[in-house]
Amino acid sequence: MAGTLYVVGTPIGNLGDFSPRAVEVLSSVDFIAAEDTRVTVKLLNHFGIKKPMVSYYEHNRTERGAHLIERMLGGENCALVSDAGMPIISDPGEDLTIRCHENGIKVCAVPGPCAFVTALAISGMPSGRFTFEGFLTVTKQNRKKHLEELVDEKRTMIFYEAPHKLQNTLEDMLSFFGDRKIALVKELTKIYENIERTTLSEASEKYKTVNPKGEFVLIVEGKPEEEKEEITTDDAKNEALKLVESGMSKNEAAKVIAKKTGLKKSDIYKALQE
Repeated sequence: MAGTLYVVGTPIGNLGDFSPRAVEVLSSVDFIAAEDTRVTVKLLNHFGIKKPMVSYYEHNRTERGAHLIERMLGGENCALVSDAGMPIISDPGEDLTIRCHENGIKVCAVPGPCAFVTALAISGMPSGRFTFEGFLTVTKQNRKKHLEELVDEKRTMIFYEAPHKLQNTLEDMLSFFGDRKIALVKELTKIYENIERTTLSEASEKYKTVNPKGEFVLIVEGKPEEEKEEITTDDAKNEALKLVESGMSKNEAAKVIAKKTGLKKSDIYKALQE
């Protein structure tokens, strides 16, 4: 019988956020697949957990993933962890979970902290609808394409960014999105946790001279709804008259302008008759 893959969330800063269930699972599995074993061993030592670890990260995921699948098919249970937060979310692991499903290996979640959800919850930005965009690539062409695709996005947008790339990212966002509201959330659950609510223009200007520290979650306002100009029945009538003068019947003209303006066809038709 095949083993199970446990996808285990780990603290994003404060070790007190590690759940009792997560400790139990890491203590019970046969081995742990870790993004960086040097980081994970500190977590294990803190909770007195002694388990063999296997390195599993972006550049060895194909070869190492096959090895992990083979072990789980042989009946071993594996816990997948990243350096911080939920695995797979902007971290390695997606390929492994897909392979597990394809091979009939059970995948089980052990929920834990997730930086972008945590940042959104405390940011004071609209959270009813949002899109998580992860890290922007450093490749200029792909970066431009990514931002261009988001220009008309109306939902709140969430990004991850490293401190040394923050200034360029803010300038690029200002260039593509215009001057929108932004919340910069950094060092979540750590001593220097901070939320900065400002605008893209102000943030871009500030970080030209301020050296940013810590990992950032950027929460950017979606495209604001454009204020529609109020159209009166007289305006609609004049538009419809132009269509009538070009040969369209009053009934059809009223129908076309009603669809365009949202006004009632009957009101526009009545105005045309007057």
